[in-house]
Amino acid sequence: MKWVTVVLTIALVCFQYSLWFGKGSVGHTEELQEQLSVQEEKNLTLALRNNFLAAEVQDLATGQEAISEIARVELGYVQQGETYYRFIER
Repeated sequence: MKWVTVVLTIALVCFQYSLWFGKGSVGHTEELQEQLSVQEEKNLTLALRNNFLAAEVQDLATGQEAISEIARVELGYVQQGETYYRFIER
């Protein structure tokens, strides 16, 4: 009977050790939950960026206004019949 008590006590200590300090322990689970929330935030930010880029691609594929706007802003494009004014601050 004494040996059974010793064996069961050792088994209980081993299970408690793995519960509190081993892989899948309470602390490890909390750390993984924190990493999960950070990753979900990053994924949300990237999904919003992807949606914006998809809308821009769609606009570029179907409309001439977006192409014209990009040409005006980045390349200084001026259409025929338009007057270009440049304001310089002193």
